[in-house]
Amino acid sequence: MYLDVERGGSVETGQSYRSDLRQFLTHLRQTFPHDPPLTPQHIEAIHIRSYLKWLSDQGLKKPSLARKLACLKSFFRYLVAEGHLSRNPASLIRSPKQGKKLPTVLTKDEANALLDGPNAQSWLDLRNQAMLEMLYSCGARVSELVGLNSEDVDIESGFLRLKGKGKKERRVPLGTVAIESLQTYRESLTTLVPLSPTARKPLGPKMAWTAGTPLFKNSRGGRLTSRSVERILKHRTEGLFHKLVTPHTLRHSFATHLLDEGADLRAIQELLGHSSLATTQKYTHVAADQLMAVYDKAHPRSGIVRQSPQKGEPPT
Repeated sequence: MYLDVERGGSVETGQSYRSDLRQFLTHLRQTFPHDPPLTPQHIEAIHIRSYLKWLSDQGLKKPSLARKLACLKSFFRYLVAEGHLSRNPASLIRSPKQGKKLPTVLTKDEANALLDGPNAQSWLDLRNQAMLEMLYSCGARVSELVGLNSEDVDIESGFLRLKGKGKKERRVPLGTVAIESLQTYRESLTTLVPLSPTARKPLGPKMAWTAGTPLFKNSRGGRLTSRSVERILKHRTEGLFHKLVTPHTLRHSFATHLLDEGADLRAIQELLGHSSLATTQKYTHVAADQLMAVYDKAHPRSGIVRQSPQKGEPPT
């Protein structure tokens, strides 16, 4: 309730926190069986460090360890704020240091190769094409994409209403190609009547483009899931690229290509729905790395192998 109402967290965040807390409790019961029953009042830093070491021994990477620790810090901070504890036992435990990992992006040619895919043969193909065009056109998160209802899209004005993290809404523009793909998909819902894969009968009203219905529907007329979008994209990119392409890759590519073309960083921040400009600034490093890679590959008198400059250092 606290995460949902006061912090404005997403459903996925609440589920992750509950899972992490259950895992922590299970570890305590298995690792400290002879201690008195462990309640929040009995938890010490040693118990948390033991849990983190166990996770590390299981092969968990630093970003995941940091997320697990953040969950515990948030949980105990809440208990302190509510008067159930006098101190936060996790407050002095430092989060694991993480190396800066630049996001994977597609080149503009690769993005075009992905989106200029095979001709649509069914309404499902038209749906998939519209989804990919939208991911690249507005940089939406996949959770935002599958959460869209029909009324969230204004095809006439070319704008889209996205519900982001913390239930924050933002209005973003769509490109001409994405709008055309959406129009074609909308028409297919009435002109290309889909059949149920099991009952082999028309689905009828479930597929209508009406307020309150999912924008992107599965074959039964229900809401498409994030996992389904990931599978669709994986199938689309098999044999096309030698790297993993996810819905987030299209989001990264959207931001990087805007920056390459001179878009203002603040505007990109608004489009992506980032609360902090620091989160958006990582794309400046991506753009710089790509620029150096193109130069080193193309210039006849380059012939050098570069390393990306560290923060605060001048470029080589």
